[in-house]
Amino acid sequence: MTGDKAQRGALHAIACFEAIKGVAASAVLIGVLDLLHHDVRALAMALIGRFGLDPQAHYPSVLLHYAELLPHADVQMLVVLGLAYISLRFVEAAGLWLGKAWGEYLGALSGGIYIPFEVIHLMREPSALNLGVVLLNVLIVGYLTHVLWQRHQERTAS
Repeated sequence: MTGDKAQRGALHAIACFEAIKGVAASAVLIGVLDLLHHDVRALAMALIGRFGLDPQAHYPSVLLHYAELLPHADVQMLVVLGLAYISLRFVEAAGLWLGKAWGEYLGALSGGIYIPFEVIHLMREPSALNLGVVLLNVLIVGYLTHVLWQRHQERTAS
């Protein structure tokens, strides 16, 4: 029984993590939509200046690049994609919280899709943060795959 409690606790932790990602994505989408009514480039330059950053450095230049793209973005597509991602996170969180097999499949699949891209990003820009993201995602996908394998073994044994 202790193994079942531990497994349920792990699934709840992953569900909370996915729900937090959904909440964060909601906040980002709302923030981006709010920025559409402002001079985003001027705001980005003010932010860069406030922290004394070099606008030519990598991350400030990336911020400026996207600040220039935002006013020309397809808002409808941005909202649709954002809502799809947010919905996926919350549906996955609910399925994992309730211990449903479909939630485990959804979590393993949606997390597994990102791994190759995260590894490529890690190879291009090695950092402790990028390594942590890859390891956490591999750990979560590996665990969900293990849970699904156990579920399969139990079905075939009975």
